[in-house]
Amino acid sequence: MLESYDNHRNDGHTIPKGILVAIGGNEDKEDDLEILRVTIELTGKENPSIALITSASSEPERMEEHYRRAFERIGVGHIHHLNIANREEAMNGGHVTLVREADIIFFTGGDQLRITSILGGSPLLREVKRRYFEEGCVVAGTSAGASALAETMIYEGESSEALRKGTVQMSTGIGLVRKVIIDSHFIIRGRFSRLMTTVTSNPGTIGLGLGEDTGVIIRDGHLLEAIGNGLIVIFDGRHIAQSNITDIEIGQAIAVQNVIVHTLVKGYGYDLMTREYLNPG
Repeated sequence: MLESYDNHRNDGHTIPKGILVAIGGNEDKEDDLEILRVTIELTGKENPSIALITSASSEPERMEEHYRRAFERIGVGHIHHLNIANREEAMNGGHVTLVREADIIFFTGGDQLRITSILGGSPLLREVKRRYFEEGCVVAGTSAGASALAETMIYEGESSEALRKGTVQMSTGIGLVRKVIIDSHFIIRGRFSRLMTTVTSNPGTIGLGLGEDTGVIIRDGHLLEAIGNGLIVIFDGRHIAQSNITDIEIGQAIAVQNVIVHTLVKGYGYDLMTREYLNPG
């Protein structure tokens, strides 16, 4: 059980032994493959094995083909495609074994609600969590796969909507990182307002907006390091002085004071626990 771990932080929660990589989507798979290379290097192994989980995708075979070609260019040991499309397959002992033996567990993009509804509470997802918290496994997710990594995830909300109450729908995610809400394709799809809405509703959380071909490495469950070629936006609502969100009706515009915003690029970092901005080096 996760609660039995003895490696606890000063806030009483477990320090994971594994490493997370959350990617904003559309990472380069043809040229320098930087983010995928970094993900592989984090294992510290020459030929790591990968469990590629395509549950989020409506085209799992095409998704598998793209990633297999990219990872084979970089050089890996084995790529095991876990095309888990329903709850029954999530109970499959063979799939659980592949997760248990993988050096990298990689969730592809698609629809994050498919990940949680298919895998939630399953033996496979329990094994993912065990590998992450107990062992030094690398768990990565891109696009929907990144959004699902957190304790709470956005699964619906129009990017074009103004900052209005009730326009963003959230649900429980996989739960590998706490007090963070991750949004992907953040810059190109203009998702500022929907992430700002979630932080205004939940000021204790950090909103993490990941641009495309950009990501973060998360060590010890709270230390972020930016990777890739784009921009990461962080919303911190801890110092919100006031907002009207409890006083307005669904669909009405939100007023909020004193949301702190940071941006990160490659090499910069952020401490989710202390809310400290970290410069390179």
